[in-house]
Amino acid sequence: MTIDEKDLLNSILKSLKRIDYIKPEDIPGIDLYMDQVTTFINEQLAATKRYPDDKILTKTMINNYAKNNLLPPPEKKKYKKEHLLTLIFIYYFKSILSISDIQHLLNPITDKYFSVNGGLDLTAIYQEVFGLEKDETDLLAKDIIRKFNTSSHTFSDLPEEERENLQLFSFLCMLSFDVYVKRMLIEKIIDAKLTPKPAEKGRRTKDQQKK
Repeated sequence: MTIDEKDLLNSILKSLKRIDYIKPEDIPGIDLYMDQVTTFINEQLAATKRYPDDKILTKTMINNYAKNNLLPPPEKKKYKKEHLLTLIFIYYFKSILSISDIQHLLNPITDKYFSVNGGLDLTAIYQEVFGLEKDETDLLAKDIIRKFNTSSHTFSDLPEEERENLQLFSFLCMLSFDVYVKRMLIEKIIDAKLTPKPAEKGRRTKDQQKK
């Protein structure tokens, strides 16, 4: 492994450690208008942007989520804490899942826990899920190191410049395959466990229209 390779690995691991999530206590305790929602989300998740001009959340996105029954409607044009939590879940899911899959995944949660007063609510679910982040990040770091070390031993009989390019390609292929397999598993679980059957789908549509 060359010095450049070590620098690359260290940079990746540092980036992984900087990954954070919006903590429930950081979310305003008052209802917000749409402009305030987009400002808050864009500021809090700014570190996740790939390019400075990337948009994390816009008014158009919020309206589209509402039209696709991903986001419950605001009350008197104001959005509650539960709306923000739902938008954060959507933000993370949309990078790997279709809108339809996100519907099947999120709708049972928001239908049951969005407006709960006391007991298990959306805030408690959010906190429990994202509280797993630290342990999961540590496991991911170990897996990335393993993949990086494995790829650094490929194409060992080639000239240095050619070898380094192909080793980097091997590393990216290993990471991509991991994402591909996990996405496929998520889709299969959604299809098997969360996608409503025709009769259930019709009943859910009627229930949503009554709201």
